[in-house]
Amino acid sequence: MYKVVQDYVPKSVVTNKNKNKSWEYGYNKKYDFVCISRSGELGDIINIQGLIIGLPKQPKNIHSRSKKKSEQYWERIDIPKPLSKIQSIFQWNEMPSEFKNNWVDYIENEFDNRELGYWFMNNGVPTYISGAHYMYLQWTSIDVGYPDYREANRIFYLFWEACKADNRSFGMTYLKIRRSGFSYMGSSESVNTGTLAKDARVGILSKTGADAKKMFTDKVVPIANRLPFFFKPIQDGMDKPKTELAFRIPASKITKKNMYDADKEELLGLDTTIDWKNTDDNSYDGEKLLLLVHDESGKWIKPNNILNNWRVTKTCLRLGSKIIGKCMMGSTSNALAKGGDNFKKLYEDSSLSKRNSNGQTKSGLYNLFIPMEWNMEGFIDRYGLPVFRKPTEKTIGVDGEVIENGAIDYWEAEVESLKNDPDALNEFYRQFPRTESHAFRDESKQSLFNLTKIYQQIDYNDSVIKEHHLTRGSFSWKDGIKDSKVIWTPNNRGRFLVSWTPNKNLQNRVINRNGKKMPGNEHLGAFGCDSYDISGTVGGRGSNGALHGLTKFNMDEAPSNEFFLEYVARPQTAEIFFEEVLMACVFYGMPILVENNKPRLLYHFKNRGYRAFSMNRPDKVFNKLSRTEKELGGIPNSSEDIKQAHAAAIESYIEKHIGLDMEGTFRDSDLMGSMPFTRTLEDWAKFDISNRTRFDASISSGLAIMACQKHLYTPEKKSSKISINFARYTNKGLISDLIR
Repeated sequence: MYKVVQDYVPKSVVTNKNKNKSWEYGYNKKYDFVCISRSGELGDIINIQGLIIGLPKQPKNIHSRSKKKSEQYWERIDIPKPLSKIQSIFQWNEMPSEFKNNWVDYIENEFDNRELGYWFMNNGVPTYISGAHYMYLQWTSIDVGYPDYREANRIFYLFWEACKADNRSFGMTYLKIRRSGFSYMGSSESVNTGTLAKDARVGILSKTGADAKKMFTDKVVPIANRLPFFFKPIQDGMDKPKTELAFRIPASKITKKNMYDADKEELLGLDTTIDWKNTDDNSYDGEKLLLLVHDESGKWIKPNNILNNWRVTKTCLRLGSKIIGKCMMGSTSNALAKGGDNFKKLYEDSSLSKRNSNGQTKSGLYNLFIPMEWNMEGFIDRYGLPVFRKPTEKTIGVDGEVIENGAIDYWEAEVESLKNDPDALNEFYRQFPRTESHAFRDESKQSLFNLTKIYQQIDYNDSVIKEHHLTRGSFSWKDGIKDSKVIWTPNNRGRFLVSWTPNKNLQNRVINRNGKKMPGNEHLGAFGCDSYDISGTVGGRGSNGALHGLTKFNMDEAPSNEFFLEYVARPQTAEIFFEEVLMACVFYGMPILVENNKPRLLYHFKNRGYRAFSMNRPDKVFNKLSRTEKELGGIPNSSEDIKQAHAAAIESYIEKHIGLDMEGTFRDSDLMGSMPFTRTLEDWAKFDISNRTRFDASISSGLAIMACQKHLYTPEKKSSKISINFARYTNKGLISDLIR
């Protein structure tokens, strides 16, 4: 789940700054990592899903419950009995000085653990947990008592601490498994933040207002009430409030006796509140929040929209360009049509690999996914570590029970038992995902295509290292001279994803014949394109342009029947898109089939002399084409016959080339298909033939398949129904006889 990054910062720099205790908490721009050490000393630097985090330096003295390695693990330490009887700061103030002196070190140490974090020995390994994690384990009372230590939660809290420390981050969005403890962790953090800050507000949202209220009343309020007295501020109102938990001095009548003590009393109140709101796009609009806990954000059902809500609540966490609050968001995902799609978009917009010039992700959040095998109930040993496979020796779980199976073994058995029930299987994947793709599985009931095969391919893609199979980049004209040679350049910010580029002898094969530029590699494959004509749209909500390249069966130096290029983007102007499509066609020397209801791309090809690259619709002979179709090429998207043929082309390709061919009809049954572009696979899974405009990748990929199989759509020559019989005669003798 994470790895230590060796020598990320030069050792000499670490040594010198540790000596001076000069490492600052927060984002270190010079070395591009987030330091979560508050002691000024830096220890290991780790990488959690792309976020580089600097941990505190390991101290000399580390708590250990035993000298024996096997007996070293997390163990909560009860509050000393003399202190357990004290319920408020006022009772503490009334205690004798001798009593206070005996316990003040213990209390100060607890405050240090809360602020700096905590070290303990775990099976012989010095282990650091953040202050928030310590508060969760040590002082957060949940439904079963107190939480168990889990390595998965340690990773979560280290990531969260880095999000809090990073001044570029609005917080985190956590893609989780069912019953991972997020609601309690979010409630704990609400109380932890609310009982530390002055003049602040903590907000809670969930999939419904009732769920948010339940989280507040059943989790937040009890956690706050059960804190030890030294962490519990003065509270206004009832012990069990229903809407707001207020840490402030209750209003009281001013008398001659207390009027001079008002300032002294005021210092004891934080004037901080924790509350919840009903689920709505405008929840907390106009408010200023220090912390927003977003529970079940992947389950917002229409008309509520988590994307719209986040656009509003994000402003509650900022003042101008300064981020003043953080969001802790976490959820499993509903089916895409039931809120999961919006959460998926938000999660993808939170990818750490895609930052803008301000160093922020598109959403402002950082995404985190922890696979199910790391956090599955019943498969966590007493050291908090996951048991992946069936143990070969006796293994005691965190609950004291013997663990006899592995989390992955259990998961695989469940998957095997559900393989004949796609909807039940997809629901299981969403609840207990091992990959991000599992978490966003959709219902199969409405799918036009074979979801089983599509998801088999997606799972396979998730299991391989994508960087070894796909390259992102861009095309350009050599030396900037148009219509010369096209150059391919790998570029992390490019809009093209490719899995194959032709050898140099096959690149830029453009044949000039009678003044016409013709594709020289038409025998290798073709492109399909879903274009657009208008550069700008109201609100920037126009659909993307899409381009896909597919090879045919061939005996040349190229793969057969494989997609090799994916482009799904909307550049600033339509002209940029047209030119990028043209360069791809020239570089690969392949023709293109384009929908002709948006003709500007076709005119771009024609005006530049590449009309021969634009394929004619394959379902009509040339003489039957309209005048415009003869001029530009392309294929209409309005015909019902074309729509059906397009969908059938994708369906046929999926059956033959995607996932496993269990019957062994088209290839060996254990041979996985080849389709490295997961975005297109996911688009196929959601494709709706009655609303095709939303599925740019499906449109262009289907056209590429039709272009490579144009012979299937060639109209048959019809034989004439008129029979003309000519009389025939024999020419023997003097008189010809009629042959009957």
